[in-house]
Amino acid sequence: MKALVFGGSTFVGLRTVRELAARGHEVTVLNRGVTSVDLPPGTERLIADRTDNESMKAALGGREFDAVFDISGFVMVAGKSDLDFLIDLLDGQIGHYVYCSSIMCYEPSGNMPWPETNAYTDQPKETYGGFKAYTEQRLFEQHRKTGFPVSAVRPAAIYGPNNNIYDMEAPMFLRLLRGLPILIPHEGLVTCSYGHVDDLVRFQIDIAGKDEAKGEAFNLTNEGVTTQYYVETLADIVGKPADIVYVPEDQLPNWGFNWRQPEHKPVYGHLFGRMHHSVLSIKKAESLMGFENEYDFRSGHAHTFEWFMEEGMAQIGEDPSDPLWGGGWDFQREAEAAAALRGS
Repeated sequence: MKALVFGGSTFVGLRTVRELAARGHEVTVLNRGVTSVDLPPGTERLIADRTDNESMKAALGGREFDAVFDISGFVMVAGKSDLDFLIDLLDGQIGHYVYCSSIMCYEPSGNMPWPETNAYTDQPKETYGGFKAYTEQRLFEQHRKTGFPVSAVRPAAIYGPNNNIYDMEAPMFLRLLRGLPILIPHEGLVTCSYGHVDDLVRFQIDIAGKDEAKGEAFNLTNEGVTTQYYVETLADIVGKPADIVYVPEDQLPNWGFNWRQPEHKPVYGHLFGRMHHSVLSIKKAESLMGFENEYDFRSGHAHTFEWFMEEGMAQIGEDPSDPLWGGGWDFQREAEAAAALRGS
């Protein structure tokens, strides 16, 4: 298979490239060339900016691919691109377009688990979820018009090796290893679905070229767990007790995200907040495509913790700030919040 990957330098994109190469496929990566990355031998790299039509045409004009994996669909980059131009450039030149979407494309619903038939969010396309919804709808519109061979895959919370989302499992491993306080809002009852990156990657590659997947959207994740269960399970994996501090509802404005003070990071991960309260159903992926997860919640995080330790991630010193997502952590602020809450 001749595969083109949009992105390919971090997390899902990088692991997609590595898996494609491991399976013996001919891999081409297209990105802006900003991030230094060690790609598998034989990988072709095209430098182009999705916001510059001429550079995209110069890189892809006349090229044919069996499958395109669009992993670089973040609104800060792809959201400024000309989607119609890209579709016209690729329509008739590719065998399958696999779009990595998100659970955030959905309008939130209290009826769980959410199937693929749930309504799209009405958020503007400048937002993350709104952009995902807009892109999906435009791609499926083209499928109805011309047969454009698209599938959308909607993961929930993706975790695993090479994760570049800085307020998920990495800081949780560090808090546990160092005996730092772990702040939990909403009494630990917020539920979210978590899926290992390699299961997502495997599914996207497995469906490429399959006619029954074209024109379809698929949820792809694993168990839905509460934040309380999340912390307790990771504590058991690390082998350290969790020093849990609950954030009362009336204190959330003081310690959660405050747009008036964006320099202050929230004292808990973004998935612990109520806006991410959700559970996805993957019955469609299982029944239509025969999908089975390799990793459950515990085994997947145990695998990730093993990678974390082997890579020397436990030695991280400074509080990092994710240049793409803006996430991160501030252990000093978390300690201040814990002390204030315990003293109140």
